[in-house]
Amino acid sequence: MSRVYGPVPSRRLGQSLGVDPIPFKTCNYNCVYCQLGRTTPVINVRHEFYPLEDIVSEVRTALGDLAPGAVDYVTVVGQGEPLLYYGLGRLVRELKAATDIPLAIITNGSLMHVAPVRDEIRSADVVMPTLDAADEVTFHAINRPWPELRVAAIIEGMAAFREVFDGQLWLEVMLVRGLNDTEPVLETLAEALTRIRPDEVHLNVPIRPPAEAWVQPPDNAGLVRAMSILGDVAAINVPAEGWFELSDGLSAAEAIVEIVRRHPMADAELMRTLSRVSPETLRDTLESLEQGGEVRKLVYRGQVFWEYSGSRFSRAS
Repeated sequence: MSRVYGPVPSRRLGQSLGVDPIPFKTCNYNCVYCQLGRTTPVINVRHEFYPLEDIVSEVRTALGDLAPGAVDYVTVVGQGEPLLYYGLGRLVRELKAATDIPLAIITNGSLMHVAPVRDEIRSADVVMPTLDAADEVTFHAINRPWPELRVAAIIEGMAAFREVFDGQLWLEVMLVRGLNDTEPVLETLAEALTRIRPDEVHLNVPIRPPAEAWVQPPDNAGLVRAMSILGDVAAINVPAEGWFELSDGLSAAEAIVEIVRRHPMADAELMRTLSRVSPETLRDTLESLEQGGEVRKLVYRGQVFWEYSGSRFSRAS
C-alpha cells in the first residue's frame, strides 16, 4: 500500500499531499470520536514501521507526477499518530530537502512532552496538535489515551515547543456534546491555550461516523459557548471541498478502499471524488466490495457513509 496519497483538499492547508508513515490505526489514543474507529490495541512505543527511504522515494515520485502548483503543503499525517514513527526527525529533514513546498505535521500532540520528539519536528512549517481538554478527567474520557499519558505534561510540552518553534502552531479541538462543551471544561482549556500560545485554534465537530455511536456534535449553544470562552484566536473549522487526486493506475475497487481506509466518506462525496468512474460501475463496485466484506455502508446523522471494514466501531445507539 502506498504511504503517499492525494493531493486532498483541506480548508487550512489547501491541496495537501499526505504522507502516512504508520500502519492503519497505530495510535496511543482511542478517541471516542475517531473516524477510523477504535484503537485496538493502544500502543505507545515508537517504531520505524516503514523504511524511511521508501517513504521519501514515494514523495519524490508523487511530486514529480504532479503539475507545478498542484500541492500547497506536504503533510505528515497518518492513520493514527505519526509521532510514533521512529526516525521522524530524519523523515522531516529528508522531506524538507526534497521540496520547497511547506511541510505540515498533524499530530495528537501526545508525545510533545518528550524533548527529543519536539526537536524532531521543529523544522516543520506548520505543526497541528490536538488538545480536546486540559483537565485529566475529560482528557481521559474523550481521548482514552495510553494509561501513563497525562494531559498536564502534554500541555507543558506544547508550551515548551512554542518557545522554540518559529513556524505556525495551529491547535485542534474536537468538540463533543456533553464532554468538552461545558463551561468548566472550556475555561480550563482556555487557561491551557494561554500557556501554549498557539497562532490559531481550530474548533472541529464530528461530521463523519465516530468510533462510539453515542458521540454527538455540540448544539448551537455549545458552539457559541466555546467561541466565547476560548477567545478570538478560535474559529470553527468548516470542512473543505475540492478535488482528490488518485493514481490513474488504481482500479475503481482499489481507489474506493484507498479512500475509505483513511476516513469514511459520504455516498455523494465518494461519487464526486470518483467521477472518472461511471455511476453504474461505481455502484456495482461498491456492492461487490460490500458483499466481499472490504467496505461497509452505514447511516450517520441522516447521511449514507462508506467505511473501511477493518475499522472497529460501536454501532449500538
